[in-house]
Amino acid sequence: MKSIVDAHRTRRTFWQQLALIGPAFVAGAWQFGPGNLTTAVQAGSGYQYGLIWVIVVSTILMIFLTDMSVRLGIRSPLSLISSIKEHLGAWVGVLAGIGVFLITLCFSVGNAVGSGLGLSMLFGGSPVMWTVICTVAVAALLLLRNVYRVIEKVLVAIVALMAIAFVASAFISNPDWAAAGAGLLPAVPDGSWLLIIALVGTNFSINAAFYTSYGTKERGRTEGDYRDVTVVDTIPGIIAPGVMTALVIVVAAAVLGRTGETAPTIVALAGVFEPLAGPVGSTVFALGFFGAAFSSMIANATAGGTMLSDAIGRGASSSSRSAKIISGSILAFGVLVAVIFPSSPIQLIVIAQALTMFVAPVLAALIVIMANRTALMGALRNTWWQNVFGVLGLVAVAALSVRLFLTLT
Repeated sequence: MKSIVDAHRTRRTFWQQLALIGPAFVAGAWQFGPGNLTTAVQAGSGYQYGLIWVIVVSTILMIFLTDMSVRLGIRSPLSLISSIKEHLGAWVGVLAGIGVFLITLCFSVGNAVGSGLGLSMLFGGSPVMWTVICTVAVAALLLLRNVYRVIEKVLVAIVALMAIAFVASAFISNPDWAAAGAGLLPAVPDGSWLLIIALVGTNFSINAAFYTSYGTKERGRTEGDYRDVTVVDTIPGIIAPGVMTALVIVVAAAVLGRTGETAPTIVALAGVFEPLAGPVGSTVFALGFFGAAFSSMIANATAGGTMLSDAIGRGASSSSRSAKIISGSILAFGVLVAVIFPSSPIQLIVIAQALTMFVAPVLAALIVIMANRTALMGALRNTWWQNVFGVLGLVAVAALSVRLFLTLT
């Protein structure tokens, strides 16, 4: 309580507040990857502007779950999974770490293929060659001593680059903004359930929210920082990928939706802007696509390595030896599959994104339960209205998991 009171007495300057930016933007960078772009283009090209509302709802729920994770990062003595082991049992923490690791393996393939394709569109050459180069570059980052701080700065810069690229793309495409506004009203077109589940899986990314507690812990955030962190990091860090995803839907609806076309392969996504702006549009798309894939590759490997290492009791820091080894294995898996299968059909990525919904309810439940532990959270325990949104998010992902099971069977 004393630290909270002292924080209110001393106001931070603008530059001091900017220094708090980080963990939520890392989560956002992980959230906004090739799978996110893929499902957004599918939504825009297949259903015009009709599924924009899914992004809005997902983003709001994501903010609340990420906020809970930030507070857990502040209050957990060692790490979130360590606290789960202490309060709920060791096996629960181990299962959580393994679940996140399996998700990162699924994401690693799309990240590897996407980063290589993005550079291939920019500079030419084989996408597989660029995939290998990107993987080596990320692996080199992971070898740095204070790896999280470096990765955080790199990802914040890439998110800014992506924001510029996709805002520019939206204006280039000259969409029907009135129709886009109508897309904010919830509606479920026929045959869209699997895609809606995939959109929620990418935008209401429980695994990314879960990892935010680790970034918060690595940055040494305190209760006195909480209010400023919420304003300058948590809210904008989660809104940014939501806005970019909505813009991708708008652009895809404007370009592909006019002719009723779809994008059956990742390579086909490169042609989204060419009918409108030629080489300029293609370059803008390539920059944004590469930024999404490369940033997600970095965050995905770091998060998977850190949380599995914590789950098996080998250290909760991304700088630990075991975390780096596991992160390297995630990168190796992605590049290996990308090299063996150089073409990656979009439908497989959509299904992979949707399958994360089977793990998401477990992680969401753990976040909500732990954020309500008075002995752990103290003054930062969930309020009733935070619980309302947390339960809404939990019910949403649980219901979509059931719907996914019914759809697949």
